[in-house]
Amino acid sequence: MGITFKENAQTKKNKFPSELRFNLVSGDWVIIATGRAKKPTMFKQKKRKEIEIPKKVCPFCNIIPQSKPLLIFSESKKISLPIAKIPKNWTTIVVPNKFPAFLPQPKLEKGVEDEIYQIMNAVGFCEVVITKDHKKSLALLSIEKVKEVFDAYQERYLELMKEKFVNYILIFHNDGVEAGASQSHPHSQIITTPILDIDLQKALFNSENYFKKNKKCVYCQMNDWERKTKKRIVFENKDFLVICPFASKTAFEIIVSPKKHLSYFEKITEQEKWQLAEAFQNGLKKLHKALNNPAYNFYLHTAPCDKKEHQYYHWHWTILPKTETLAGFEMGVRMEISTIEPEKAAEYLRKQKI
Repeated sequence: MGITFKENAQTKKNKFPSELRFNLVSGDWVIIATGRAKKPTMFKQKKRKEIEIPKKVCPFCNIIPQSKPLLIFSESKKISLPIAKIPKNWTTIVVPNKFPAFLPQPKLEKGVEDEIYQIMNAVGFCEVVITKDHKKSLALLSIEKVKEVFDAYQERYLELMKEKFVNYILIFHNDGVEAGASQSHPHSQIITTPILDIDLQKALFNSENYFKKNKKCVYCQMNDWERKTKKRIVFENKDFLVICPFASKTAFEIIVSPKKHLSYFEKITEQEKWQLAEAFQNGLKKLHKALNNPAYNFYLHTAPCDKKEHQYYHWHWTILPKTETLAGFEMGVRMEISTIEPEKAAEYLRKQKI
């Protein structure tokens, strides 16, 4: 699965001016540039760029003229649909994306252009999950509201996986201009695709190979090691770990992972959702305080709904604060550089009082 070597006294003492660290799941190497490492406090952001859209013209505050809702919650209670008018007391709502990249179509068509290029129609669904408050990010919401968002994710996932040509469902969130958000009002997106992206394919392939070779899940092995060493743990509760991964792609990357071996996010229980909401909220709050409300992305990686068995996979959420700008090296070799060791990032985040 990559280069192997015996750990010696030098590697144990971590005296390398820079390190290449291997990601067991993706098969990628990342660079931990300890030779030009920053102190944790140096990652605090200046006031980030904001898209100033007043509430009166915000499309997510004024949903009625936009599109019919797919799911509505009001203080954790689901409202029956269809309804004539969206209630004023809604707290989380899901609507079709007004500008979808994928479109529901009756069949999946494939073709070839210029005899060598493969094409197919982009069949799928695009939805937006919106929380009520015009400015409060998930980091600042109550645990009840965060759990409600996960309720919405799960419910829409279970519905969408029944649709034709849905082989993968990606749930993601962009917060801030630097993270690619086109609207300042906090919202997540759900997009279904008929194909699997290459990064997920690599993760599935490597996870399956590891399981066949070791009779154990690679994520469970990593989680067990993190709980043993405790160097990279940011937060832990009954069901979940929040860690800065050993081979972090960027400074202050966070993984939120179930302790128990779980392959399919959509099968999450009520208790697990509460525990996930607590873990997720804790990680986001610590990032918010430690880095002065950074822009960030988060996304879910879970076993596909492609009617194949993926019991060897282990679902998890990845949170990536925008601490660096990708430059030519990172794009040219697809090898990320982080300028703080994840051990120091985790230690700094643990110290944040929230």
